[in-house]
Amino acid sequence: MIESLLAFWHRAVSSLPFEWAGYEFMRLALLAVLLISPLLGALGTVVVANRMAFFSEAVGHAAFTGIAIGVILGLADPMWSMIGFALVLTLAIAWVRRRGGLSSDTAIGLVMAFTVSLGIVILSRGGDFARYTNFLIGDMLAISTRDVVWLAALGAVSAGLFLVFFNRLLLATMSPSLARSRTKHAGAAELVFACLLAVVVTCALPWIGILVINALLILPAAAARNLARNTAGFFGWSIAVALVTGMVGLIASFYASTATGATIVLAAMAVYLLTLLRRVVP
Repeated sequence: MIESLLAFWHRAVSSLPFEWAGYEFMRLALLAVLLISPLLGALGTVVVANRMAFFSEAVGHAAFTGIAIGVILGLADPMWSMIGFALVLTLAIAWVRRRGGLSSDTAIGLVMAFTVSLGIVILSRGGDFARYTNFLIGDMLAISTRDVVWLAALGAVSAGLFLVFFNRLLLATMSPSLARSRTKHAGAAELVFACLLAVVVTCALPWIGILVINALLILPAAAARNLARNTAGFFGWSIAVALVTGMVGLIASFYASTATGATIVLAAMAVYLLTLLRRVVP
C-alpha cells in the first residue's frame, strides 16, 4: 500500500515540466515538506499564543545531549535517544518550574544551559565534534523513503493528539485562571502538548537543522497573526504560510544550492514582513 502510494507520487511529480521534478531526492524532499510544514504551522499557533518559543528553542539545542547519549549507548541511529532525552528535558523543565518557584523562562534557561553544555562536552571529547555539525543546519535533500514514512506516521499521531487537546489549550491560552477552574487537568493538557512539541521538533532536526527549527515554528504563526481575524483564521493561515514557504524555500534551495532549512526560513521571514507591512501601513 505504502509502496504504491509512493510510486504514484513519484510518477505524478516527475511529470511536471520542471528540472527539479526529475530528481528522486527532490520528490521525496517535497513530500517531506508537505508532511512536516502543516504540522509545524499548527503547533506554532500554540507556541506563539502561549509564548513557548524559548521552550522549543531549548529542545532543539539540547538535541546534542540526546546525540551524546546515543553515542555512549552505541546506537547506530541517535534519533531514539534524542526523542527520549527531549521528553526527559520537558519533564525536567516542568519540575524545576514548579518545585523551584521559578518563572518559565528562567527554568528553561537553567536546564538548557546544563544540557547543551553536557552534550557538547561529551561529543567534543577526543576532537570528534565535527562529525555531528550536520545537525546544526540539517539536510532535507538527504531524506529517504523510510524517513518519509516515519514523518507520515508522526504527523498522523500528532494531529490526533493536537485535535484532542486543542480546546483545552485554547482555553488555557485565553484565560489560564478560567481553565484551572473549569478542569482539574488543565496542566496535564499543557504538559502533553509540550511533550508532543518536543518530539516533533526533535524528529525534524536532522532535516531542518538545530539553528533554524524554531524559526519554522514561529514565523508562519507570527505571519498568521497579522492576517487572521479569528482563531480559525489564525490556525488556517499559519498552516498555509508554512506550506507555501516550505515549498518555495525547497525549490529555491535547489536552484541556489543553499541549505534548505535556512532558505525556507528566509521565505517565511519575507512573508512575515509582507504581512507586517499590510498590518501597519494603512
